[in-house]
Amino acid sequence: MRDEQEEAVLNCHHKEMSGASKVAKGKKRLANGGGAGKRGQSGAKEVEKSADGRYIIVDGRRWRATNPNIPEDERRRLVGELMKARRDVGRALREGDKEAELEARGRVQHAKVALGERGAKWWEEEQG
Repeated sequence: MRDEQEEAVLNCHHKEMSGASKVAKGKKRLANGGGAGKRGQSGAKEVEKSADGRYIIVDGRRWRATNPNIPEDERRRLVGELMKARRDVGRALREGDKEAELEARGRVQHAKVALGERGAKWWEEEQG
C-alpha cells in the first residue's frame, strides 16, 4: 500500500502532464516499436494468417479466424454488432453498471460464435 507522500507525488505528476505531452509520449513509444503493434497503410493492424487459414496472428498471439464461408454482407453485419457490443461493455465498465456489462458481454459472445471465432470449430463442421 502506498503512503500518503508517495500518493501525492504520483497525483501531482499525473496532473502536471499536459495533453500535449501525453500525445508526445505515445508517439515516442510507437516510434520505438511499442504500443498497438504494426499498422498497415489503412491504419489497421497487420494480420498474419496461419498456413491452413484457421487462425490469425496479431502481436504474436494466435486467434481463431472468422469463418471464410460467411457471406460478406452477413460478416459485415456481425462485425458491426460485435463492435457495438464491445463499446457497450466499455461504457458499462466506466459507469459501473454490472447488469449492462453482462448483457453486452453476452452480445459479444453471440457475435463471436456467429462469426466462427468461438464455439464449434467451423472447419470441423465442414468436414463432417
